[in-house]
Formats: sequence, C-alpha cells, structure tokens
Amino acid sequence: MPRRNFCKSIDLPLEYVYIKKRQQDVVRFLEANRIEFEEVDITMSEEKRQWMYKNIPEDRQPAQGNPLPPQIFSDDRYCGDYDGFFESKESNTVFSFLGLKPSLASKES
Repeated sequence: MPRRNFCKSIDLPLEYVYIKKRQQDVVRFLEANRIEFEEVDITMSEEKRQWMYKNIPEDRQPAQGNPLPPQIFSDDRYCGDYDGFFESKESNTVFSFLGLKPSLASKES
C-alpha cells in the first residue's frame, strides 16, 4: 500500500493558506522522488477524517482541537505531521520517516 497524505480542500481564507502550502510541500517531495502515494481529502469524507483522527497516536494529538493536515501515514502506520516531515527532510532522514528504504543520496544509506 502506498504512503497516504491526508489533506484538506480549503477555500483559502488567509489563516489557512499555510495548511495548503504545507500540503503542497509534501506532495511536491513525494512526486519529485517518485514515491507512490494516495492523497486523501478529509473534507470529502467524514469516515476518512475520523479514521485519520483515530489513528494518530494519543501522544501526537494536539493539546486542543483536532490535528491539522497534512498527516502522513504509511499503510496504517502513522509517520507524523508536517513538522516531523520537515525535520526529517532537513536532517536527510525523510525516507525512514516515510517507512521506506533510504535512497543512495540520503544520510540513512
């Protein structure tokens, strides 16, 4: 099963622009590295939204409210949120973050 990027379609009120930019950053990385993924729009399915909320570990839940997209899963294994993705990109460990074998150019190989 491919990685799954849970996203949210939004009409882009100014306070939500950062969500869209973060979602695009994840998608661009996956596409650029030819990593198969499924983008799941949680605004289109209450069932998928609830699945995402339920499968984020309790210790990774925000103190208040619901977790914001993007949330990244590999099959049913929770990889992390955008901050974890960004940190793993910066430290060149993103393939491990995504549950993949490291690429030749990564520090992980």
